[in-house]
Amino acid sequence: MNSSTSKSPSTSISRPGTEALHPSLRTAIIAGMQLRPARIEDIPSIMDLERIPEYHTFVGHWPEDEHRTKMAGTDCRYLIAESESGEMAGFAILRGLAAPHRSIRLQRIVVAKPNCGVGRLMLAAILDYVFGELKAHRLWLDVFETNTRAHHVYASLGFRREGILREAVFRDGEYHTQLLMSILDREYAAPRRSPKEAAADREGESSPASPRRGTA
Repeated sequence: MNSSTSKSPSTSISRPGTEALHPSLRTAIIAGMQLRPARIEDIPSIMDLERIPEYHTFVGHWPEDEHRTKMAGTDCRYLIAESESGEMAGFAILRGLAAPHRSIRLQRIVVAKPNCGVGRLMLAAILDYVFGELKAHRLWLDVFETNTRAHHVYASLGFRREGILREAVFRDGEYHTQLLMSILDREYAAPRRSPKEAAADREGESSPASPRRGTA
């Protein structure tokens, strides 16, 4: 992933056949690539990316039947980043769409060629989709503590560290610690707000809160 914080142009357009798969997802054009809904025929390529040797520690992988089941369900959303030549540049899996909490998990994001900036471009487009089209309140993920490059990319796009899962994953004969990171809808929107709107928000947050009864 490229940890540059520069903004990339992105535009959403409609494409025949896309709306039938996922009515709320339009094809997004991101710097010469398109972000589109995954199709069943994408599964072999998705599995190939999951099994790139360099990703073995950091990226989980599922068998074909599990991908098929999740892709067909209402709780998961598979997204494909595709180059102009039609090659898969990366994929992402979102989960939690069927729950009422509007808290969506970025289960997995994988690129075909690391360290080329594709992951950051994909993540920026996913943020636009999750908060702009799905109207989520929160997007969260877990990341291996040792994956420092990914930490930096997530932080540069507004994710905040919110917890730690100590030795939560057993892989390659040892336990690995994961970090929890998330971004809320208002945090996503903050850089896009005018200085006047941001100042009004800060003033509201500094005002004494009225007492509330009960707990959720």
